[in-house]
Amino acid sequence: MSAGAPSAKSLIAEARRRFAGAGLVDAATDARILVCGLLNLNATALLLHGDEPVSREMVDQVEQAILRRLAREPVHRILGRRDFYGLDLTLSAGTLEPRPDTEILVDVILPHLRSMVREGRRPKIVDLGTGTGAIALALLSECPEAEAIGVDISQDALKTAHENAERNGLSARFATRPGPWFDQTPERFDIIVSNPPYIRSAVVAGLEPEVVKYDPMAALDGGSDGLDAYRAIAEAAPGHLERHGVVGLEIGFDQRNEVVQIFELAGFSLLEERRDYGANDRVLVFALNLD
Repeated sequence: MSAGAPSAKSLIAEARRRFAGAGLVDAATDARILVCGLLNLNATALLLHGDEPVSREMVDQVEQAILRRLAREPVHRILGRRDFYGLDLTLSAGTLEPRPDTEILVDVILPHLRSMVREGRRPKIVDLGTGTGAIALALLSECPEAEAIGVDISQDALKTAHENAERNGLSARFATRPGPWFDQTPERFDIIVSNPPYIRSAVVAGLEPEVVKYDPMAALDGGSDGLDAYRAIAEAAPGHLERHGVVGLEIGFDQRNEVVQIFELAGFSLLEERRDYGANDRVLVFALNLD
């Protein structure tokens, strides 16, 4: 390796410059995550070794990754993985990239899970539209007494979710089933969770290239009003929820009132709600009205 070989820090600076020049919004963050991810450097390693020369092979890999990001491929798609609630999750073409706002759903559901455990129950979870398995696996990692089934219409997603369960040591308590929804899942559950497709069909094509080109359409398109999935879940959930169970859902920023109405008409009451980091409505939790 030549004395003039670039360092990790110089590669980050170069990536940041090119990303900013291309108008990418989070140029500095993208550059750091991308280069550090490729070089397998955490914050401490970057601080201690960031000025050391990088091999020509890795420099070439970084250059190819920069070109992919300039073509609007998301950083975590390029890396092939993403951290979610402390788990290292593999991504695939059939999975939605889990976002930080979805961690809020995990935050909201965990106290319900732990309350069930204190009552002597071993909670059963179903994650509808599981994708990478992110929600279910995060809940399992935080609640050793729970078990979960991840449901998805994509065989690619089911394979990825299973691999992520194995990758994170959770496969003994996690199973996958083909959807849609409860079609092949007759059991009852203590917790039903979902981050379903909720974007209106007419809006999907106008989303950022990172979403339109790389996220699976089946995980985005919620029908003409964006509410198709909520109607399907609300209709089926009473037959699959234990009497004292809860349904936890991620929603679009402007869908709170409509989703609440859909579930109230199906015999549920709103138990809890939470906003995201941008102060938008994001999570709703429902319980069945008991006679």
